[in-house]
Amino acid sequence: MGATKTTLNDLNEYLFQELDRLTNEDLSDEELDKEIKRSEALQKVAKTVIENGALALQAKKYVDEYGKGDGVGVPMLGIPDK
Repeated sequence: MGATKTTLNDLNEYLFQELDRLTNEDLSDEELDKEIKRSEALQKVAKTVIENGALALQAKKYVDEYGKGDGVGVPMLGIPDK
């Protein structure tokens, strides 16, 4: 399995796209139920991705604080390795 090219900015866009779909007043009850299920799944995945990003940032701050972070990046946050 190759590395994903999806970014946190993409995640933000997906969340707003889902919000747009959920607020579409032309959806039938069945279509709305389907979107609600989709949004619940997206929310669960997004929460995990956000938690992983927060953990990566916390680790980066830790290594920076102890003077070891010069070459350590956080690619998922757009901070490349040096």
